[in-house]
Amino acid sequence: MLKKNMAGLAVNPPITFVILLFNKQVLNFYKAKVLVCQFLHIPIFLPVLLKLNLPAMSQINTLTIKTNKTFAMKKILSMLLLLSLVVIAQGQILKKIGDRVKQRAESKTNQKIDTKVDQTIDSVFTKKEKPVKDPDTGNAGDKNQTTDNSGVNNNNNNGQVKAASIKAYSKYDFVPGEKVIGFEDFSTGSIGDFPAGWNTSGSGEIVTIEGKPGRWLWITKPGVFVPEFTKSYPEDFTFEFDLLHGVPITGADFKFSFVELQDIEQPQNWTLSPNRLSIGLYTSNSDQVNGATTSEIRKNSGSQAGNQTYTEILSDKFNPIHVSVWRQKERVRVYINQEKFWDIPKAIAPDAKLNAIVFAPLYAEANIQHYISNLRLAVGAPDTRNKMLTQNKWVTHGILFDVNSANIKPESYGTLKEMANVLKEYSDLKVKIVGHTDADGNDASNLDLSKRRAASVKTTLAKEFGIDESRMETDGKGESEPIDKNDSPAGKANNRRVEFIKI
Repeated sequence: MLKKNMAGLAVNPPITFVILLFNKQVLNFYKAKVLVCQFLHIPIFLPVLLKLNLPAMSQINTLTIKTNKTFAMKKILSMLLLLSLVVIAQGQILKKIGDRVKQRAESKTNQKIDTKVDQTIDSVFTKKEKPVKDPDTGNAGDKNQTTDNSGVNNNNNNGQVKAASIKAYSKYDFVPGEKVIGFEDFSTGSIGDFPAGWNTSGSGEIVTIEGKPGRWLWITKPGVFVPEFTKSYPEDFTFEFDLLHGVPITGADFKFSFVELQDIEQPQNWTLSPNRLSIGLYTSNSDQVNGATTSEIRKNSGSQAGNQTYTEILSDKFNPIHVSVWRQKERVRVYINQEKFWDIPKAIAPDAKLNAIVFAPLYAEANIQHYISNLRLAVGAPDTRNKMLTQNKWVTHGILFDVNSANIKPESYGTLKEMANVLKEYSDLKVKIVGHTDADGNDASNLDLSKRRAASVKTTLAKEFGIDESRMETDGKGESEPIDKNDSPAGKANNRRVEFIKI
């Protein structure tokens, strides 16, 4: 429509004028920022039109500008009318400028048309988006951040996630199980494919996210998603995963459940399971309202009243959260980042036979996106004190590090605290801290990395827990002493470990 009207300038010159209309609600909110209505004989406006560089602009140069006095008066009146309309349009811009971010997200197909128009408009009216304060630093940043092909908004600092301080986890008592029996970081799949070893009634694909480490499963269509870790979940286990959802602008409804499926091949019927525990994670669709988490219990085909609590942790739609679950027979504890949100003594029926973990987002679309990664299922209750005293050794997979780094993740706090408590209780106990890696990468690099990680554990125990450094030695073995095969994600996760050996 815009192209057609611009071409009409050269062939239909008798009447009308140009209305600059900077109102985003014209033509589907976004498609037209400048409406050309036939014709304008005002030389002062010609450079502005030429700057738009639209296809028909060259034809404007052929127009003949009359110089008689009568038409000169018409030009003056037209200019005054134009200026009045621009003032009105500017007021409309200022009134609706808060909608700009939402309007830009609604139609990618029209971006090419709008690029030239935006350049001209922005040169006349400079619009500043309201800065959003970083909750950790209080500094203003741009909430309208860059995205990759998957459409995920990144946070400030060039998309780099600001790691939480380990001190923030001072009340975190989660300790992962001793043996990893299920692990998924999507490193073995191909980008763009749905991962092997999963069942689903929806759809998704493996992606990378700019500014976020590792690979993620992007849930592109709602349904149920089931990792096939095991056919039977034991009475005692821990489960962890990372979740990024609610991006880029809208709230999100996401549930995960531990269920007893009556037919393992029909996970979509999970709501009818005789026994299940469901945890809901909701981001807010408003910056003024916190997100929420819910718990729902179903025992022996009877549902119990659910509970809900609100938290600022789930208000962040641009950074992942780490979810940790600790089941001990009937009791279940659920942590989100450093906080324990649910501690339910009778969450699971004593005779329940859990056989699946089900992820079930209610919506999955352009404005509500879900990404999960780093799933980790482990069994075996840690018994630090007993093993250090009777076996002279404690092996843990609960001290986690950034990829190819000796930087300890803050969710390792509970495991470190376990070891620190034993060292404080037995003041004459001395230990050697030994780091181990999987077989990925170069042997020499892995050896160096394992040594640096052991040294990092020693430093953290000394600085954060007050353990005398003279009581701790460090070493690293790299990939040379595996305790599991390196041919599966779970096997590699078992080989990545820290050992405390009595000396």
